[in-house]
Amino acid sequence: MASTTSERPRTEQRFRTPSWWATVREAIDRPLTAYYLLLGASGLLLTIGLIMVLSASSVYAFKMTGNSYSIVEKQLMWVAIGLPVAFIASRIPRVWLRRLTWPMLIVAMLLLAATQTPLGVRVNGNTNWLALGPIQIQPSEVAKLAVVLWAAHMYAKKDKRLHNWHPILMPVVPGVLAVAGLIVMQHDLGTALVIFAILIGMLWAIGAPGRLFGFALALIGVVALYLANSNSERQQRLFNFIDPFKDYQDAGWQPAHGLYALSTGGLFGQGIGASQQKWGDLPEAHTDFIFAVLGEELGLVGTLLVLALFLTIAYAAIRVATHTKDAFVRYATFGIIIWLIGQMMVNVGMVLAVLPVIGIPLPLISYGGSALLPSLAALGILIGFARSEPEAARALAARKRRRTAGLSAPTSRRP
Repeated sequence: MASTTSERPRTEQRFRTPSWWATVREAIDRPLTAYYLLLGASGLLLTIGLIMVLSASSVYAFKMTGNSYSIVEKQLMWVAIGLPVAFIASRIPRVWLRRLTWPMLIVAMLLLAATQTPLGVRVNGNTNWLALGPIQIQPSEVAKLAVVLWAAHMYAKKDKRLHNWHPILMPVVPGVLAVAGLIVMQHDLGTALVIFAILIGMLWAIGAPGRLFGFALALIGVVALYLANSNSERQQRLFNFIDPFKDYQDAGWQPAHGLYALSTGGLFGQGIGASQQKWGDLPEAHTDFIFAVLGEELGLVGTLLVLALFLTIAYAAIRVATHTKDAFVRYATFGIIIWLIGQMMVNVGMVLAVLPVIGIPLPLISYGGSALLPSLAALGILIGFARSEPEAARALAARKRRRTAGLSAPTSRRP
């Protein structure tokens, strides 16, 4: 009996939770964890993006303008505009954000339609750019954010009736299909597929029936194959991405050199600025294929760090979505994460040659203000959702009170 009593503490100690894991769990369970994770991961991705745009674009920029810093200077300008946009988005009251969803969708559709006028600019076979004076914008990037917020608003209004087919389908599905149709008219199949992915993700978030998913996926697959086969360039990309070396001098050139870049990076990379593929062999090195340059210069460690930061954003956002009681916050959060993380997966898949090259940029990393500003606005909205959680709001208010009390406390004077 005595021996059993003496062995019990040892048994309890053997199965006791390690102190470091308890510390991690305690840190994760804090009210402001999601808020700080979103801030930190977004800031790090934006910083890595600026460094990689500088490195990946230096040769191309010098060749085109005689200034190696011309492209990164433009990206810095967009970041300087985007950060205040993200801050404002994080502070917009939820009521006003929902009121803006219809105007945002209408403006996005008007901009998409305007690309079919003389204001439209054709780039790489797609008429998906719009010339507005001295600047050019890509309306489809604005449409992604507009679609997410509008769909979340409409589904939140019908939250109690989403067990019926009509509230699930109307008006979200026709509205999203109309946006996707305008994008298809620009010959931009890649962005149209992202819009379809957002729709599928929103249907999953609201708990739509499984047979609806099957029908939607089958319909999207048929339409995508038809559109891909209607264009010779898309057809080449579709059938050659699995083995880019089969058509190395033509359709396989870009994915093949992307694989070259990743394979020469090794574990720790060649070092920042030491990429060889950016010297003209890798097209779109600072935009769609910047992940290849990142892998070449920062190696496997750098690529895994970027993926881990995206997953951190996804974890924090899912935590916000699962903790909130507001249906709009839940649906908008899921929609934003499906958009950003899905686009990241497609971009990485293109570089790894497991998906066709469809011209999708890497969020926060690739060059381009049209993609950067909506992404920062979306992350600002997520940060606003995280800081407005009841427990997080109380923690921030308590911290502000302590800070104010510390500043107002009288200072003691020595006699």
